[in-house]
Amino acid sequence: MKGQKRNGAYKKRILIYGTDDQAISIAEALNTDSVQPFELVGFLAHKKKYKNIRILDKQVINYNKSLSEELRNYNINGILIIEDTLSIKDKNQLVDECLKANIQIYNVPKVEKLETQKEINSQIRAIEIEDLLNREVIHLDDDHIRESIEGKSVLVTGGAGSIGSEIVRQLIKYQPKLVVVLDQAETQLHELELLLQDEFPDTKIITELANITNMYRLALIFERYDFNIVYHAAAYKHVPIIERNPHEAIYVNILGTMNLVKLSLSENVERFVMVSTDKAVNPSNVMGASKRAAEIYVQSIQEEEKVSTKFITTRFGNVLGSNGSVIPHFKRQIAKGGPVTVTHPDIIRYFMTIPEACQLVLQAGTMGKGGEIFVFDMGEPIRIMDLAERMIRLSGLIPGEDIHVKVTGLRPGEKLFEELLADTSLNLPTHHKKIMVAKETPQNFKNLTGRYEKIVKSALRGSEVEVVKLLKEVVPEYKSENSKFMSLDN
Repeated sequence: MKGQKRNGAYKKRILIYGTDDQAISIAEALNTDSVQPFELVGFLAHKKKYKNIRILDKQVINYNKSLSEELRNYNINGILIIEDTLSIKDKNQLVDECLKANIQIYNVPKVEKLETQKEINSQIRAIEIEDLLNREVIHLDDDHIRESIEGKSVLVTGGAGSIGSEIVRQLIKYQPKLVVVLDQAETQLHELELLLQDEFPDTKIITELANITNMYRLALIFERYDFNIVYHAAAYKHVPIIERNPHEAIYVNILGTMNLVKLSLSENVERFVMVSTDKAVNPSNVMGASKRAAEIYVQSIQEEEKVSTKFITTRFGNVLGSNGSVIPHFKRQIAKGGPVTVTHPDIIRYFMTIPEACQLVLQAGTMGKGGEIFVFDMGEPIRIMDLAERMIRLSGLIPGEDIHVKVTGLRPGEKLFEELLADTSLNLPTHHKKIMVAKETPQNFKNLTGRYEKIVKSALRGSEVEVVKLLKEVVPEYKSENSKFMSLDN
């Protein structure tokens, strides 16, 4: 379907969603833009009172459940949505109707957010999957968070990663005295350092290149900066890679956590907040089991006598746009012309945005009295096959025709679905509707230490089978799926 051809190029025939002042202002801007790829046909409304009327000499078309057929009659190529004028539910419903008719959806900022020095067409973009998965705005207890962070010295491990770097950005607004960003990835740490210097020139931010498995290096850093708060986001997270390299999960996810916990105790850190994963619940792979082992260690040490540090764990699922996550991967595959690869037609996952996850990490970090595992409300799970097909359609292409979806088979250790809680009957509410407490029973710390020392020693010298066998002893609910380690469960 093509629009009207002018100056050798086809203009896309579009409607603006809405008839309010915002919509009219955007329409006026479109009409005065000298060179732009759109031809404004009219306005889309869902109020019957607008029947047979015109605005700016453009027709108003009523939006109803059979929208796709109606738009086809008007030879419409696209619909322009103004930011924040539709709820996520209504936006998804509109998009689904339009995708049936191969009609493109576009986003444009509100009038007050338009950059006046730029033509409006350069500020219009095709809607992306993230726009449809965004969830309701989170309300934080800012005063409580500020009281916890203001004037404090803060360490963020894994600080150059997707979650760690966002934690850094968010906590800075609460005016800490010092933020130390620790990571072993030199290039990412350098790039983040340059960005943070530009974004927050008035905040004291120091980057430290270090590996959390190196206790001596960590000890020097803790002594130098006298931390009040530690946010522990450093971890290995990619299931297939860790399934092939289980020793590394023990080093980083378990030993690294143990090192940080011991130093937090000896240096009298006030709060230690660890980032965990839904893959730690009834784990089916080495990565998830290693994170569950870290959870057990962090929670159980709280029960020891004379422990003044508050040890808190936060557990959530996949985040949109994180390094190596499925959405950027699908975007790359679509850009190359496919195929888009899905491991199983029925696989589902929970998603939340990176800012949302990090906001809740900061909030939970102030709520905990010590020993809690906080679980975040991830909303409804998403079928990955549906996600892939929708992303293809949002790119203006047709699944199975323009781009094929290929089922490749579950990867080693991969589950069809992730759980957030081992037993939903033990899911307790908190005063924040997005945060719950997993009522996991702490284990006796003295009984744990021998097993943890044994598995760390095994990771230094033992075979991978020996390492995984010991991990299953530490985390008895760990049952391998689609993995070479399944025989160890017999």
